[in-house]
Amino acid sequence: MSKIAEFIHHQLLPHLQEALLFVDEEGEILDGNDAAYSLLMIEKEKRQQRINDYLDFSLLQKKDQMHLLMEQRNQFGKLLEVSSIRSDNGVYCLILKSLSLQDKTAVVKKYINQLIYASAEGMVMYDDQRIIDCDLTFANMFGYEPEAIKQLHISQLLDSKSAYQLTQIIHRNPEKPYELTALRKDGSVFYIELMGHPYNNQGDIIRVAIVKDISDRIKNEKRMEYMAYYDELTDLPNRNFFNKVLTEAIDQAKNHRERLAVYFIDLNYFKEINDTLGYAFGDKLLQACGERFKAFLQMDTFIARMSGDEFLILKRDMKGTESATTLAESLIAEFEKPIKIDGYEVFISISIGISIYPENGKTTNDLIKHADSAMYVIKERHCNNYKLFDSSISEDFKAMFTMETELRQALKNGQFELHYQPQKNLKTGKIVGFEALLRWKHPRRGYIPPDEFIPLAEKTGLIIGIGDWVLEKACRQNKAWQDAGFESVIVSVNLSVKQFNQTILVEKIEEILKKTGLNPNYLELEITESMAMSNEIFILEMLNRLRGLGVQVSIDDFGTGYSSLKYLSIFPITKLKIDKMFMDDNQKQNQAIVKSIIRMSHSLDMKVIAEGVETIEQLTFLEQEKCDEMQGFYFSKPLPPQEMARLLSKV
Repeated sequence: MSKIAEFIHHQLLPHLQEALLFVDEEGEILDGNDAAYSLLMIEKEKRQQRINDYLDFSLLQKKDQMHLLMEQRNQFGKLLEVSSIRSDNGVYCLILKSLSLQDKTAVVKKYINQLIYASAEGMVMYDDQRIIDCDLTFANMFGYEPEAIKQLHISQLLDSKSAYQLTQIIHRNPEKPYELTALRKDGSVFYIELMGHPYNNQGDIIRVAIVKDISDRIKNEKRMEYMAYYDELTDLPNRNFFNKVLTEAIDQAKNHRERLAVYFIDLNYFKEINDTLGYAFGDKLLQACGERFKAFLQMDTFIARMSGDEFLILKRDMKGTESATTLAESLIAEFEKPIKIDGYEVFISISIGISIYPENGKTTNDLIKHADSAMYVIKERHCNNYKLFDSSISEDFKAMFTMETELRQALKNGQFELHYQPQKNLKTGKIVGFEALLRWKHPRRGYIPPDEFIPLAEKTGLIIGIGDWVLEKACRQNKAWQDAGFESVIVSVNLSVKQFNQTILVEKIEEILKKTGLNPNYLELEITESMAMSNEIFILEMLNRLRGLGVQVSIDDFGTGYSSLKYLSIFPITKLKIDKMFMDDNQKQNQAIVKSIIRMSHSLDMKVIAEGVETIEQLTFLEQEKCDEMQGFYFSKPLPPQEMARLLSKV
């Protein structure tokens, strides 16, 4: 082995193209070839020197085999690729290669945390500020010629914040990627990811960095962040952002014993405007409203869009309830001014509910919920107003929530009943029909008045399922009485707004009639006057389809709305029902109204029925005016099926 080693050392070493050095553990250069001495620029007469004068030998002694990118100490900015192998006798064989950014880019990238990027990457070498060298990709990225960019400081390629981050953070914690904001030669901004590595050159730090253009990624991230925290239509913060800010504000208010207010705002009649003028117009209206809300932005005020036509406002550092109501009054006054859109002057008012921390809640959820509850109450009673939350509202909503749950159970568990109020022909005295009236027999509370649960069923949408049950039950009962031999009469069923607006309503009724076997001529559907006049084209189409089935249609509570004779003349209505409020015979005006309705109905070939008849005087008056039919307590109250059957058997 010694002969082979001697042959390699004396015969082959001078002929090897690679630069080799042999160094002992103390760093003394024992021998080497001309390529190594030339590379390190070691003079022949000084060949017996220490390697530490040229390289940081301590780095090579950490392992038996090392492969490092190293700074040459006697040549500023020069990089060497050094492989080191330690023999058993403590001698190190160093294989040296010269390295530049241009011809060893792949090696440098692999060395710096094995990062292999796409083609849109550049490399740069710089000291603390001055750019020493760079590749063409880096220069092109910033819009410079390579020679021109070498005249700059690295901080000149970054905005002030990123330049500070580079010198104060990245240089102290290198070897991981950082996102920075960069500046091109033309002043345009883009985003880069910088991965750097420092080299110690006899006390001077030389840095090599890989730079990647990540502008597309950052823009996408910013877009996603915007979508997460902002409403795209109004450019206001969204509910997520509001929750975040409110949570932080609650913590601050708690620590400083401050109060704050949350405003839940709803645009009145927005749905009607949307339905009438279209969704594009509705979007423009929301944008205009958003701009009005922005006018109230202050250091202590934060505004967001909740959803739809609902908005939220947070006001910090409240001095008292009066300051909360002052803002609400200012908002209401601002929205009393018309908004001009596409040539229209739109008047849209707002309803505001207010909750105050800590009196009305100590969490984000409670404050928003209670402000919403207060808004709901004021919107139901008085639009274009505000209301502060109080505990009674919470109790009312708790009761409403409980009733909603019980309503769902009532439909499922068969707690609903139908009672029937007979309708009498005033000319013949015969029963010609009966109105099906819904009753809820609660297992603990007994019968619950319809005006307590019907509005809730409407708001929650439960009225659809309940209405389907009523229709089928009434048709089935009427057919059963017909099959039992009773004279065939009409059963009248009230339709809610939500029911009537179903696009599949006609198909539903057709299926129910088919299932129960009831002839369509013996089913009458009652719609309210306001429903009949809300959307002319839809109503006319729906009524024609219902009449096409053979079903009768009447208008309930006639005289309480704002009917147009035009609509009455074109809609295929079979009967008008005079509201019971006009049967008060103590008012002469009421009698005049009833007379007019009867005459108008007859002139339009419609029958007319008066409800709420309770006295002989009322009955006599209706007979004199030739009213067709009546129903009311004077003749009979609503009866359960068994009692109604007994009444029919007497006819």
